[in-house]
Amino acid sequence: MRQKKAMAAIAAAVMMTSVFSGNVGAAETKEIEELKIAFAPYDAAETILAATEPLEEMLKEKLLEKGYQVDEIEMTVGSSYEAVGEALSAGTADVGFISGGTYVLYDQECEVLLTALRAAYSKDSEDPRDWNDGVRGEYTDEMAKYYRSIILAGPSEKGKELAQKVNSGEELTWEDLNSATWAVMSASSASGYIYPSLWLSEHYGKGISDLDSVIQSDSYATSMARLASGQADILVSFGHVQYKFEEQWNSDFGQEGSIWEDTNVLGVTEGIYNDTISVSKASEIMTDDLKDAFAQAMIEIGQSEEGKEVIATFAHTGYELADDAEYDGEREAQKLLRQLQ
Repeated sequence: MRQKKAMAAIAAAVMMTSVFSGNVGAAETKEIEELKIAFAPYDAAETILAATEPLEEMLKEKLLEKGYQVDEIEMTVGSSYEAVGEALSAGTADVGFISGGTYVLYDQECEVLLTALRAAYSKDSEDPRDWNDGVRGEYTDEMAKYYRSIILAGPSEKGKELAQKVNSGEELTWEDLNSATWAVMSASSASGYIYPSLWLSEHYGKGISDLDSVIQSDSYATSMARLASGQADILVSFGHVQYKFEEQWNSDFGQEGSIWEDTNVLGVTEGIYNDTISVSKASEIMTDDLKDAFAQAMIEIGQSEEGKEVIATFAHTGYELADDAEYDGEREAQKLLRQLQ
């Protein structure tokens, strides 16, 4: 009889333990009604949103593993780099995929969480003639934390004139460059404005703001379309822009020749530290624990084959935890840029 009572007591204790453990597990899973992610306009909005659609379920699954049930993830593409920075500042976006330049502009209102890794690009020389050797650029198996910006001439008469001078070893003058129409991105874009302006400062003591004819584009696709049509003679962009738009050069922009033959690099900037995933300091949901969970989730997504396909739309190959001090070089770049304006 005593044995039966003892067994019953043990069984009851086990049941109570199970119930208690279950309640603890439920308490540990925190519900997030909505997580708002904003992407900088690396490409056309519809292109980015279509490519990143699978990211929503990937993130929900990974965050659930780490104790966060996210009911909805809203993904948007900003109208400009500054628009995403402003959204992070206001807390209308919790997370932003932004350039290092944009992060530094808004580093009082947002916190850098992750640095993007990229496959190293085969063309890395600071001599533009090495880029115009007829060899197609491509990604390598190596990983890189930086990339370069290039000053790229198109197939317009002026573009060809400037390219011929560079490829023959002549130095371009300020008058040469100022006689062309430039397609640039917004002033917070590292590769689409800041570093090309610094390149102009180093070589000519002037910046993009000193050029007579400048068109601001809402995306690199728009800049490339303008270059192809002759609306712009020069564009400034990330170094692998020819590789990225190789097919569209013919299919979308109506060019008959190869992009490697029709365009030529006029200048190459110093290395630019990679893009960031930054979080809003004004966000109501981004606690330290959630930031850690989100960071680990994105690192793991970037290591999976499915995840790699998604983040490839940003030319990212993975992520690692960021260090704010790594962007001190960018701060110096922007300091100099402000002096030029």
